[in-house]
Amino acid sequence: MTPEQLITQRLEQVEAVLREHDLWQSTPPDASAFDSREPFCLDTLEPLQWVLIPRMHAPIAVRHPLLQNFAVAPYYEMALAPDQPGIEPLLLTLRQLDALLKDAAV
Repeated sequence: MTPEQLITQRLEQVEAVLREHDLWQSTPPDASAFDSREPFCLDTLEPLQWVLIPRMHAPIAVRHPLLQNFAVAPYYEMALAPDQPGIEPLLLTLRQLDALLKDAAV
């Protein structure tokens, strides 16, 4: 598998974990939700669904290089409540995504 395919597969796993734990939103947020001052709009929407996943898929789709040495899991480890349903499988999947991105030259 190419690095792009592996990253796409991991993003699909993030989505699957969100869906499994009822964290996936079926209705798009209002445009004002993106006006948040919090990183990834954490206070106004489900940031993985509406910010991270689309912004990771976009450069892959046009074969644009992704950020290298990018890590999202540490932010979510601190930002999400430790007792939130699905937090452990979500963080594990995000750590796996980070590992792919660490040295990816896609």
